[in-house]
Amino acid sequence: IARRGVIRSFQISAVFPHLTVLENVRVALQRQLGTSFHFWRPERTLDALNGRAMELLAAVDLDKYAALTAVELSYGRKRALEIATTLAMEPRLMLLDEPTQGMGLEDVDRIKQLIKKVAADRTVLMVEHNMSVVASLADTITVLARGATLAEGPYAEVSKNPAVIEAYMGSADAELKGAH
Repeated sequence: IARRGVIRSFQISAVFPHLTVLENVRVALQRQLGTSFHFWRPERTLDALNGRAMELLAAVDLDKYAALTAVELSYGRKRALEIATTLAMEPRLMLLDEPTQGMGLEDVDRIKQLIKKVAADRTVLMVEHNMSVVASLADTITVLARGATLAEGPYAEVSKNPAVIEAYMGSADAELKGAH
């Protein structure tokens, strides 16, 4: 699936915690060398990937953290690292599962801007419950309840839909806004 251009990212950050930030991205780029299963080769053969890895880290504003081990990063920066490794696979479609879940406001803003940036030349399908993130990023919103589509369209339209408000707020008199 990944070779066909579909890459997914889950709620829980999936980085190699004891590798450096640079090494995490190099792992994702390693497929390009065609030496993924050449375990006996020296590690320095991966140095050819450093330039592209640093470009990807700069794209997600992590280039200054390249030498840190991933375990030292904040949760939001780990999510940014995960996006960098996802971008290394050159996806046409990115599937993101609640990319801002569990983040503070500073990290939410950083990830929101990052998603907007990487979505410029690819399709991003995202599950997200933070309404401010949804409002700022989504072109089209599909609201599901119990597996059925309640509404679909632009945020301004969907957020005022009485069935959506009833399903998520418990009353059609409420208004969808804020984080959750």
